[in-house]
Amino acid sequence: MVIGYARVSTQEQNLDRQIDILSDEKCEKIFQEKVSANDKERPELENLLEFSRAGDTVIVTELTRLSRSTKSLLYLIDRFMQKGVNFKSLKESWIDTTSAHGRLVLNIFAGLVQFENDLLRERVKEGLKAAKKRGKPGGRLPKNEKAINFALKLHDSNEYSISEICKMAGLSNGTLYKYLKLRKQEQENKAS
Repeated sequence: MVIGYARVSTQEQNLDRQIDILSDEKCEKIFQEKVSANDKERPELENLLEFSRAGDTVIVTELTRLSRSTKSLLYLIDRFMQKGVNFKSLKESWIDTTSAHGRLVLNIFAGLVQFENDLLRERVKEGLKAAKKRGKPGGRLPKNEKAINFALKLHDSNEYSISEICKMAGLSNGTLYKYLKLRKQEQENKAS
């Protein structure tokens, strides 16, 4: 079965052009959605993923209709391929998993994305190692030291629960626990 997927980002936009193109491509079913590609919840895309079967081909008019990032695109295409579903973009004809050429290009892109992810992971590890060597905590630091100090004082008063303190200080529970742990470590280091 040939299945189409049409998407626009806002309710005001029109799907007609995409539907006409997909109909010309003999799509037997077209899933339509008016939601940003950045939204985590795209119900019609999920319906398409559930509906498609091995041997089907999913067609989009252009890649931006399916995804806004290479990583997300490769993830979705991988989901199709795991089910034995082919994928084809009409505008970017080099993405067509029904052909050997299209699969080769896709694998090259997947390799580049993996390479980029590996390099990023290595740089983060190196940065955390360098920070730890200098006695600095890893991860992001909050923008507001006053909020941290306020939360620590509230905690020391033993009058409020963690969730109450976090609400008053505008912090997450994890952030407060992190700074309680850091303070304890600093106190232990000073004592020894």
